[in-house]
Amino acid sequence: MSAIKYLKAIIFLTLMIVLAAKFFLKRKKTEKKPQKLTAEIIDATPDSELLFIINDNLSDKASKGNYAKEVEIMLSWTKSQQAIYVIWCLEAEVNNGGFNQFYFNSNGKYHKLLPDLLRLVGAVKFANLIERVNLVYEKENNIITKEWEGTFKGENPLNKFDDEFQTLYDEESLFQLQIDYIRQHKQDFIDK
Repeated sequence: MSAIKYLKAIIFLTLMIVLAAKFFLKRKKTEKKPQKLTAEIIDATPDSELLFIINDNLSDKASKGNYAKEVEIMLSWTKSQQAIYVIWCLEAEVNNGGFNQFYFNSNGKYHKLLPDLLRLVGAVKFANLIERVNLVYEKENNIITKEWEGTFKGENPLNKFDDEFQTLYDEESLFQLQIDYIRQHKQDFIDK
C-alpha cells in the first residue's frame, strides 16, 4: 500500500473512531439509548450520526442471540438492514486490516451477500470490486487460510485489492450512498 493511500486509510479510520466516540459520549451524557428505532428518531438524526444509530440498533439485535447465530439473525432482517449492517462490517475490517482481516474475522460468512447488498444501496463500483475479491478468495482459499492467524505470512493474494478499496472512496461515497438509502427506505429500519 502506498504511503498516501495508507495515510488516507489511517485518516478515515481515525475519523470513524472520533465520530463514534463523539456520538456515544454525547448520547451517554444527554440521553438514554432509544429502545426502539422510530421514524421520528431517524428523521431527527443528522447525517453525521445516522449510520451509528442504525448500526447500534442492528448490532443490539445481532447480539441478542449468540455469535454462532449472528448470520441466522441477520438473514431474518429486511434486505435494507442486512445491507447497512454487512457494509458496516466490511468497512470496519478492510479499513483496519485489509481484505485479509475481513475474511479472517468473519470466516467469509458475508462475502457472497456483499455484492448484491452493495448494489442495493447504489455502490456499484464497490460491488464490482467485491465480486473480484471474492473470486480470488474462493480460488486461493487454501493458500490464504493455510497460515492464517489474523495476519498473513508471505504474499497474500487479497492484498492487491486493499489500495483499490481505498481509492474507490474517491469515486463513490459509500457513506453518503448509505445515508441516502436509509433516508429513502426508513420504513425498513423502524422497529415494530
